[in-house]
Amino acid sequence: MQVHNLSEDNSILNSFIAELRDVNIQQDRMRFRRNIERIGEVLGYELSKTLQFKDQIIKTPLGESHTQIYNSDIVLCSILRAGVPLHNGLLNYFDDAENAFISAYRHHKHDPESFEIIVEYLACPNLEGKTLLLADPMLATGQSMVATFEALKPFGTPKEVHLVSVIGAKEGVDFVSKHFSKTTHLWIAAVDDQLSDKGYIVPGLGDAGDLAFGQKLQN
Repeated sequence: MQVHNLSEDNSILNSFIAELRDVNIQQDRMRFRRNIERIGEVLGYELSKTLQFKDQIIKTPLGESHTQIYNSDIVLCSILRAGVPLHNGLLNYFDDAENAFISAYRHHKHDPESFEIIVEYLACPNLEGKTLLLADPMLATGQSMVATFEALKPFGTPKEVHLVSVIGAKEGVDFVSKHFSKTTHLWIAAVDDQLSDKGYIVPGLGDAGDLAFGQKLQN
């Protein structure tokens, strides 16, 4: 798998990440969502450079312009609910993409420090021969990303797969690297070194879904 860690280069992206992590700024839910959306736009712009392009003639009021337009059938799939702001950021740039949504959550059976990933709701178009962008803001253990991709397989085999995340843990990056092909791209804004005993990214930023949309009731 090809990993593109954008935090390795200095850019405005690092300011968005800093605000997401800041315990004071992140209490503003609207700003938190907007920062994730802006990060999605930056990641989308960077990954667009690897897509296939074709020459297209555009008629202007004064003549014609030859322009390179991306030539990929894109399906954008996000993991609910935390993935919605990231999805919106990517959709701002790939506005003609088809869309898929899937719910995946951690189910703790008995031990609070162990869990399995449960996939329930899934709405997806045909993926055969298309370019799949699979978006999940937090790449912690990597299990959600792998479980989601497995659930999508009955919908066809994509021509290309791009994973998009905001913050990941090295362990999660290593995990998905083992489960996705060498041609898969991971686009990520920052990679942290550790996971906690409960599988949360350290230092991370907390629960992205709760910070974006409010706390949820636990079953």
